[in-house]
Amino acid sequence: MKRASSWHTDETYEDELPRLGRPLEELRSPPLGEGIPGAGGILRPVLHRILAERVKVLGAEVRLGVTVQSLQEHESEIAAVFADGTEDRYDFVVGADGIGSGLRKLLFPGAPGPRFTGQACWRLTITRPREIDRRHFFLGGRGKCGLTPVSRGEMYLFYLEHVPDNPWREPSRQHVLLQGLLGEYGGVLAGVRDALGPQSRIVYRPLEAHVLGGGWFKGHAILIGDAAHASTPQLASGAGMAAEDGIVLAQELARERSVPAAFEAFMRRRFERCRMVVENSLEIGRLEMSGAPAAEQTAVVARSLEALAAPI
Repeated sequence: MKRASSWHTDETYEDELPRLGRPLEELRSPPLGEGIPGAGGILRPVLHRILAERVKVLGAEVRLGVTVQSLQEHESEIAAVFADGTEDRYDFVVGADGIGSGLRKLLFPGAPGPRFTGQACWRLTITRPREIDRRHFFLGGRGKCGLTPVSRGEMYLFYLEHVPDNPWREPSRQHVLLQGLLGEYGGVLAGVRDALGPQSRIVYRPLEAHVLGGGWFKGHAILIGDAAHASTPQLASGAGMAAEDGIVLAQELARERSVPAAFEAFMRRRFERCRMVVENSLEIGRLEMSGAPAAEQTAVVARSLEALAAPI
């Protein structure tokens, strides 16, 4: 059984330790306020549904399957031409279109794109056993493995693999490959491994990251989230940073008298925080790939969690 760096110290779990490994270190996410925990898990489809329902309640006009082909600045507004031939004018445009952002290419055509980090992440959604009541990291193998609860009955497993040549992984054989990667583990991970099959909900992704240098805006258009600063998953903060971007941008647009002034204020509040998440996530990845001791890896995690607990 491989050693585990886990989040639990509750005495009621002593009987479960043989299934979880030997605890090396406990890291607690600093609370974000009274009654607000510093971490949580949720399935992406559930989060997407919550956000989509809220958007509809707020009365936003939503058009799907339409991309922006060009942007044209005017004195106090910006015009967008869409792929279906329509054109509209807006006070400002927000590009929150992900790591492969088309708006980033329009606004900053010469900017370098995301880079492959040398790692890939395997993810698998499975039934959650009783003893997995918070995040657990398992160290000591060829890669880092972890379990994260996402509902009362489900959790997801992640496995970070060092793949410097970035190979193609045939989807029909991914369960066989993941079984091999988990072959050294015992306990709860052995149970996960033995249950793998063609029906398993496995997602395999090479990891890429980037931070757009300088400002993330031009004129009346701005990039937020992964379009401006895509992180690897080591700090589990990519979606959190995107959500913070949206909150801060709304605050500054309500506070400042002009869109350019609001964008400048947004950058002052967001650049260093988002850069820290990306750079520290990459540093943890480098430590993982080099086989650095667990203490070195968790030290970066602890330092980052402390910084993320600070007000935005």
